[in-house]
Amino acid sequence: MQLIEVNSTARAKDFIKANVLMNKNNPNYIRPLDNEVNDVFDTAKNKHYKYGETKRWILKDDDQKLLGRIAAFTHSKYINSGTDFATGGVGFFDCINNDAAAKILFDAAKDWLKSKGMEAMDGPINFGDRDKWWGLMAEGFDKAPIYGMPYNPPYYDKLFENYGFKNFYNQYYYAMGVTDKISDKFSERHTKFKNKPGYAARHINIKNLEKHAQEFATVYNAAWAQHGEAKEISAKEVMKLFNKMKLVMDERVIWFAYYKEEPIAMWINIPDLNEYFKHFNGKLGLIEKLRLLWMKKNNKCRIFTGVAFGIVPKFQALGIDSFMIYEASIPIQSKGWYDKYEMGWAGDWNPKMINIYKSLGASQSRRMVTYRYIFDEAKHSFERHPQLEYKQ
Repeated sequence: MQLIEVNSTARAKDFIKANVLMNKNNPNYIRPLDNEVNDVFDTAKNKHYKYGETKRWILKDDDQKLLGRIAAFTHSKYINSGTDFATGGVGFFDCINNDAAAKILFDAAKDWLKSKGMEAMDGPINFGDRDKWWGLMAEGFDKAPIYGMPYNPPYYDKLFENYGFKNFYNQYYYAMGVTDKISDKFSERHTKFKNKPGYAARHINIKNLEKHAQEFATVYNAAWAQHGEAKEISAKEVMKLFNKMKLVMDERVIWFAYYKEEPIAMWINIPDLNEYFKHFNGKLGLIEKLRLLWMKKNNKCRIFTGVAFGIVPKFQALGIDSFMIYEASIPIQSKGWYDKYEMGWAGDWNPKMINIYKSLGASQSRRMVTYRYIFDEAKHSFERHPQLEYKQ
């Protein structure tokens, strides 16, 4: 077997191809857009290169047949759990069902990360935000992946565990039918805030994206700063994201809650782009974009998905989430825009978010796993991700 560093256009194409080959027998597999994978490793397009670096490899047999791929990352802002040792990441892992082949790939990542001063590696994760390609699918193979969700053959968990990776945390996805009944508690809390002066909830106006970008940054930074994971984001960065999303954005499912017109909570959703991309075989050129616009106009996407959810800390225990979600549900449930709602993942270390999903009446639809491998357990003992502590 030959381990080959990805350092040319041809090898980058093989890096993409490896994922397609390993999933060719998975009927629910949806090929990610090639350019979105390539952009992760483009220093001009991925802002995270300010904080780290990457290395990629493909694995071939002696007949030049692709056997797998892997990427490794360092990221100075990757704290994750407050551990006091430097942790790198591995991701975009694909491999035949062979421990020896997997070991070659994992060893390459480990050796490179050790040379960069890392003492552990988490994976599979993304060199970027956690809404894409984060975790290994362990349950949910009977359903097509939603946009940004990893999808892999079911034997991958054994490849990780046989190498020595341990379950750092589970990631749970929840889903529900759009017309499913929401708990009466949501209605009660909605009535409570609806009658209080100063409180309001409404969806965005696509003509006012700069205003909403600032609102997003305000809520996001306040809601996530307490987690100690350096998640600060600027309104300018959010605006760049909004502009990228504009083609597919549905203002009717992006909601903010306000107190005296100050943003205090957000519930950000988008149509499930995989409902479009599953027809494109990894491409998004002019023809595909025109086809996407036609499908959007004709309401061909029947699933919407959660992207971000947050509440400013001092409002977290009041029921603002119920008020905002119920206010949004009034048009969403009655207009027939969508059939199904797929929620973004919540770690098992975040029981508060999981309880929100359950209280909505949603059911667990999938489980991902983020693994951790410590290079020297005599020096650092393995511990699972600690439970999230919320400030009151």
